[in-house]
Amino acid sequence: MTRIAIALLAGLLFGLGLDLGGMTRPAVVLGFLDIAGAWNPQLLFVMAGAVATTAAGYFFVLRRPRPLLEERFRLPSARAVDARLLGGAALFGIGWGLVGYCPGPALASLTAGSPSTLLFVGTMTLGWWLGARLPASSA
Repeated sequence: MTRIAIALLAGLLFGLGLDLGGMTRPAVVLGFLDIAGAWNPQLLFVMAGAVATTAAGYFFVLRRPRPLLEERFRLPSARAVDARLLGGAALFGIGWGLVGYCPGPALASLTAGSPSTLLFVGTMTLGWWLGARLPASSA
C-alpha cells in the first residue's frame, strides 16, 4: 500500500509540474519548438529545472545502498545507439513537433477531454503496442 500511495503522490506532483510549466498546453510547446518564428523560451526553464532536479536526485539517491522500497536499484544498462533507438527518437520528435505533446503531458491532459488529445493518446498507445511487437535489436 505504501508503494501505491507514493506512486500516486509522485504522479500527482509530476502532473501538477507539467501543468504549471505549460507542458500540457500544445501552443506553449509548439512556441518553444518554433525557433525561427515567435520562439517562446518558457519550456527552456522548465527543462533546466527538470535536469537540475534529476541530477540532484541521482546524486543523493544513488549514494544509498538500496532504494527505500526495493531490494536494489534498477538502472538502464543499454549503451548502444542503434537504428531502433534513432528511429524511436525521430518518431518521438516528429510527433512532438506536429501536435505539441509528448507522452507524459498528453496523459496529464486527458482530464480535459479534448478529442484531439484522446486521438493522440489512442494513436500513441497503438504505436507502443506495435513497437513492442517489432523484432528486438541485435546489438
